[in-house]
Amino acid sequence: MNVIITVVGTDKVGIIARVSNFLAERYINIEDISQTILSGNFVMMMTVDLSQSGKTLEMIKHELTVMGETLQVSISLMHEQVFSAMHRI
Repeated sequence: MNVIITVVGTDKVGIIARVSNFLAERYINIEDISQTILSGNFVMMMTVDLSQSGKTLEMIKHELTVMGETLQVSISLMHEQVFSAMHRI
């Protein structure tokens, strides 16, 4: 199952490393990643594969929310099909 993870907040050292390590520890593969800095704000989008993770989507979502609070960024997670439907022209 593929999901889209977005991370938005003030840029600081270690955001990509923390999120990537979190995913690797849970056997979640990053299939695509894009990140940029817009006016000092960090913006990252990832497509990840949850098929090898032993955790549910809700568990991962909760853990990412907690990590986002620690990093002072907003981390959201959305099923890829829902994301695609929302952004269809």
